[in-house]
Amino acid sequence: MTGRSEADLAWLSGEDRTGEALPDRDRDRAAAISEDASLLDAYSRAVTSVVEAVGPAIVSVSTGQGRAGADFEAVGAGSGFVITPDGYIVTNSHVVAQSREIQAAFVDGRKLDALVVGSDPPTDLAVIRVSGAGFPYAELGDSSALRVGQLVIAVGNPFGFQSTVSTGVISALGRALRSQDGRLIENIIQHTAPLNPGNSGGPLVDSRGRVIGINTAIIAMAQGIGFAIPSATARTVIPQLLAKGRVERSYLGVIGYRRTLDRRVVRFHKLNKDFGVEVVSLDRGGPSQRAGVLPGDILVSINGVDVTSPDGLFRFLAGWPVGRPLRLQALRRAEKLEFEVVPGEAPARS
Repeated sequence: MTGRSEADLAWLSGEDRTGEALPDRDRDRAAAISEDASLLDAYSRAVTSVVEAVGPAIVSVSTGQGRAGADFEAVGAGSGFVITPDGYIVTNSHVVAQSREIQAAFVDGRKLDALVVGSDPPTDLAVIRVSGAGFPYAELGDSSALRVGQLVIAVGNPFGFQSTVSTGVISALGRALRSQDGRLIENIIQHTAPLNPGNSGGPLVDSRGRVIGINTAIIAMAQGIGFAIPSATARTVIPQLLAKGRVERSYLGVIGYRRTLDRRVVRFHKLNKDFGVEVVSLDRGGPSQRAGVLPGDILVSINGVDVTSPDGLFRFLAGWPVGRPLRLQALRRAEKLEFEVVPGEAPARS
């Protein structure tokens, strides 16, 4: 209560300036103010403890096109966080994309050259590594247990000198965000913690200091709405990046768009859908072309699962093993056809 007069202090303690007890209404108000102050103190302590625990693991990720070391000249920047004591760092794929040189700056002033271990543009996640041992690291939490309204803290290191901190709440779960390669990133966390420039790739943490998301984007014209890749996605992607440098995904080799189905064809074939995916083009020699699919065919199901949009097709293939045959149903004019397709591995995109 620094800066308050003796009369204010007496009022807050439940007495007026004469030392007599305050009326019930004023006493209730004084109690409410005191309780609010206690809650704010607890909130401040929670944020402070989280920053003290996680801050040392946050790095600034600078990218350049020239030679690293003393002559390094940054042309891009983002954030990241260490996940192992031997220097593996998680950041966004778009932060390190097409970079010839990468440098990671720690809050203690160290600047170390880094190499890309693996990158996955469809989820906007990447792993880089610096040489060394004994680095402070952050722990991945469980994003599946999150609730709307839960306190979250966004931490970044956009300039390499100290962590930037902002707080907010989870405003929505299960959002979808379009990645730079056109795919939808599923189950995005939407939050209200303001993100500073260069915070891409930094962690979104809960009140216990566990990373529950990786900040990836902000809509500047929407009053600071932020988005983060959930830690559940990171737990699936990171091991594959560490092992192979990429995420293995099945692909059919088709490009298509959502198409409204002819009602007569729907009734004739007793389909329970109004949309399919019309094939616009096929990769030459790709899995679908080899199976006999033609441009103009309208895909309606894959292994018995309805297909009503390209995103639905990608969603199914994300969980289907490369090389395992599947059944693809399609309409060719009024005829319904079935193809057996053996998916290949999706080609890497930078």
